[in-house]
Amino acid sequence: MTAVTDRYGSDVLSSDWRAPKRGRSQEVAAEPDTVVEEVDTGFVGAVVRVEKVGGMHVVHLEDRRGKVRAFPLGPGFLIDGRPVILTPPRPADAAALAAARATTTRTASGSVAVADQRAKVALGSRIFVEGRHDAELVEKVWGHDLRVEGVVVEMLDGVDDLSAVIRDFAPGPGRRMGILVDHLVRGTKEQRIVDAARALPQSRDHVLILGHPYVDVWQSVRPQKLGWTKWPVIPRGTSWKHGILAELGWPHASQADVARGWKRILGTVDNYADLQPELLGRVEELIDFVTAPV
Repeated sequence: MTAVTDRYGSDVLSSDWRAPKRGRSQEVAAEPDTVVEEVDTGFVGAVVRVEKVGGMHVVHLEDRRGKVRAFPLGPGFLIDGRPVILTPPRPADAAALAAARATTTRTASGSVAVADQRAKVALGSRIFVEGRHDAELVEKVWGHDLRVEGVVVEMLDGVDDLSAVIRDFAPGPGRRMGILVDHLVRGTKEQRIVDAARALPQSRDHVLILGHPYVDVWQSVRPQKLGWTKWPVIPRGTSWKHGILAELGWPHASQADVARGWKRILGTVDNYADLQPELLGRVEELIDFVTAPV
């Protein structure tokens, strides 16, 4: 009697038939010098440290050019093309990370400080931010990096005329624009403005527009720096900045009060660890974009 070949095997459920093509994620300790790829951004770097900030673990990766970026620890990483879930390092590894950190001088952004190097002549490329407070925060945390790279930060005074700004700048090879937009949330006025700007022919290869979800760049400072667990919600009809200062119990009647209040908030920021990851990642992407080789 001729045997009948079972084309489908004896049990189609006996193997992990739902497994993704790359396999299921495996937990891997974020040990020093482990090279990983962050899936959403494609950033590839070696683990330089892991720390707990604002109740969450953050892993810092350094790429081959010395750029350091912070990402939430957990899923969303690849090692040799296979998905992994990064976990806090074991105690011995944590000690090694601390020792490595102690022997390395880093800037406020977390990148390796470049000693005895003059700032480069300004590149044709630029990073644009919405206003003075955005520019001051970027300068405080990333100022060293930007001077080393020769990147100038300019203010937009709002994004209502963003398309016109792009046309006037005339981006092209060696003349890129990186633009940071406040409150870039689906369905908002800002999102419609950005969509129109991204559709310009000039934006196709030489413009990168990114945003953070916060009403104002003030919110990118971790609320714990101000004694809060989260930023308060300000009622509609109330000036957001004035409302925040009122919640803090600080003077808020005039624009001079607002300016002084921001200086106090900015004064709580020592380095990148005092900022929300949503802003950190976006600024790092913009710096990478405008400094990438032509």
